[in-house]
Order: sequence, then C-alpha cells, then structure tokens
Amino acid sequence: MRIALLSYRSKPHCGGQGVYVRHLSRGLAELGHRVEVFSGPPYPELGPAVTLTRVPSLDLYRESDPFRTPHWRELRDGIDALEMGIMWTAGFPEPLTFSLRAARLLRARAGDFDVVHDNQSLGYGLLALRSAGLPVLSTVHHPITSDRRLDLAAARGTRRITLRRWYGFLRMQARVARRMPALITVSQSSARDIAAEFRVRPERLHVVPLGVDTATFQPPERPRTPGRIVAMASADTPLKGVRTLLEAVAKLRTERDVELVLVAGLTAGGLTERLISTLSLHDVVRTVSGIDDAELAALVALAEVACVPSLYEGFSLPTVEAMACATPLVVSRAGAIPEVVGSDGDCADLVPPGDTEALARALAAMLDDPARRRRMGDAGRARALQRYGWESVARSTARCYQDVIDGSGSGAC
Repeated sequence: MRIALLSYRSKPHCGGQGVYVRHLSRGLAELGHRVEVFSGPPYPELGPAVTLTRVPSLDLYRESDPFRTPHWRELRDGIDALEMGIMWTAGFPEPLTFSLRAARLLRARAGDFDVVHDNQSLGYGLLALRSAGLPVLSTVHHPITSDRRLDLAAARGTRRITLRRWYGFLRMQARVARRMPALITVSQSSARDIAAEFRVRPERLHVVPLGVDTATFQPPERPRTPGRIVAMASADTPLKGVRTLLEAVAKLRTERDVELVLVAGLTAGGLTERLISTLSLHDVVRTVSGIDDAELAALVALAEVACVPSLYEGFSLPTVEAMACATPLVVSRAGAIPEVVGSDGDCADLVPPGDTEALARALAAMLDDPARRRRMGDAGRARALQRYGWESVARSTARCYQDVIDGSGSGAC
C-alpha cells in the first residue's frame, strides 16, 4: 500500500505522537508498504525507508519562543493568517491549520496514495480529502476532553476563560471524528471514552495497542541506582499527576534516601517548577529533557521503581517502556493504565489517582522489598514481550487501512 501518514506535530523524544509516527511508519515500511509522513514542526525522526514531507507552519509554540508573534513577512497565505489569528484570540490552531495545509498538498497528489492516516489532528481538512475520494482514517489516542476537564478543575479566575478558548478545537475534532469511516484508538478504555465524548458509533472504533522497542528498552546490565524513582511527563499539566508524585516524594525523603528523575519538558516558571521550589525538593529531584530513546531507556532501566501518577491516560507509553526494562511500577488506577499493566497486579501496584498518601505508601513498600521488585520487573518484561510489539501494531494498522480502502470501515482490524 501507498500510505500518507499525517501528524500535526511530531516531537521526536517526548510525547506520544512523535514516538507513534516514528515506530509505526518504520513498522509499516518493514512490512513492504510505502510510507510518506507529512508533519508539521517539530518534525519527527524516521527510519531510512520512510519519506518525510515537511508541512511548515508559523511554529508559534516552538520551545525557544512559545506564543511568538511572527513578522508580517512570514505570512504566506490565508492559512497562516488564520493560524496567527486563532493564536492571538487564545485558541490552539495547529490541528485545524495543519489539516488544511495537508489537504492542499494531498489533493494535488491524490493519485500517489491508497490511504491517508491522520494522527490525532481531526481537522476539517480531512473532510476535504474524503470529498476528493481519498480513503481516510484517524488515530485518536484519547479524547482531549479529558485534558480539558482536568485543566479547568485546576484553573482559577480568568484562566478558566482562556482555557475554554484554548480547547475550542475539540468541537471540530468531535465533528470530524463522527464523519470518519474508521477510527483507530489504543485501548478499550479510550474506545469507550471516544464513543461517549465524541458520540462516535462503537463499531467504527478499532483498538490497536501501542508498542515498545524491546531491543532498546531492556533490563540493565549493571545494578540499579538505590532509591531512584523515575517518572515521565510529556506535558506540564495537571493531567500527568506530577503534583501528587512530588508531594509523595516530599513525604518519602523525611524517612529515607530517595531520588526522583523526572523526564519532562517543563515550562519555565510552570506548575512543576513552582511546586519543586515550594516543597524544597531541588536536592532530590532531577529533571531531564531532550534525550533520545537509548538515553531514556538507560534512565528507566537503572531506576528501582517507575511511577506513572497520571489522572488519566489513553494508553501510557511510559508504562510499557518501564515494563520492557523490567522496572517495577507504581501507577494510578486511571484511564487505560490498569488495562495496560493487567488486572492481576503482577507487574505494578495500582493506587487511586491523586492520592498522595497512597502513592507514598506504595512507593515506600516497593523500595523496601528487593525480591518483590525483581519479581514484578520480570513479570512486566514478559508482558511487554508478549503483548506490545511494533510489528504487531503495524500489521493490525495495515488491516484497518485495507478495511477502509475496501469501503466497509467496520471490519476487525
């Protein structure tokens, strides 16, 4: 098949979208499909058999200059003007404007592709591609209505007004999702939430779990670092539950030597930085960002415990990466996390989301029991090898493509 894989942003080493695009495109190429990735900035890192077509935007949220005001000479067309206008009025334009740019490119090359696979933008431009006769489907990792709900609950005053505007693109996403012949999602939990939040018919939703590179993420060859906890947060938002984890670490440090390595791209002066300062945790919390998979795998593998304290997850790649490293887990009983680790408790302790006391107790119990850590780590590695391989993800996704191409959109992927 000739596949156009779309991603409105694809940060290579932080956040699920860039990881998903990199590994899925590589897996599809290894199966013999021709894959061309269309991405806005930041751009992904791809395998040698995959073509990247850059879809330049105004890049209004670049890490070096977020919410920048571009010079008027940077405006090339009406889509650029729309992007800047939505940003100036406190909205988030990227899903819409990327989809419009991608539609413009793909309509001119409609004969080059058998299927178009959108990764989470759900922008109106996809409907133009459908009207042009191209088979189109989308992946929805989870409905971002969950992020909006948690952000609004944590916001105060006028911040609530600007947040509602920021999440204005969700109305578009729900409308587009209902008009897609098929949607791929990553867990049964996400499928239920998408059906409820976006009012999508359940038979259009196909569950294809994410994968992990078990050759990169593997058990360590040297001893783990005593007292080290590792956690990953792709965004500095309440959804990731970092506040609960930092409060738990503040309790743990009063009775033991403990270190938290937090892999996250933090916002300067943001929620997490302020809380680290408030709790006086600078000496026991180390933040890391901008690392590649090998460096991340080494950090996770050398920790005694991995923690995923999220208040919601549609899947949770960090959970699977820790399992692949045979690093035992303490995780929230939230969203798809129980589904990912399994209900038997063999490779993870599950605690109520947002419960600082329960999280601190579970982390302490894990740190105090080396035999249990080894047993749970081995069980996690076995589960990752058995269930979460990118080759399986690619094969299942290709079956969904064929289903959409054949015109049914409701077969078993």
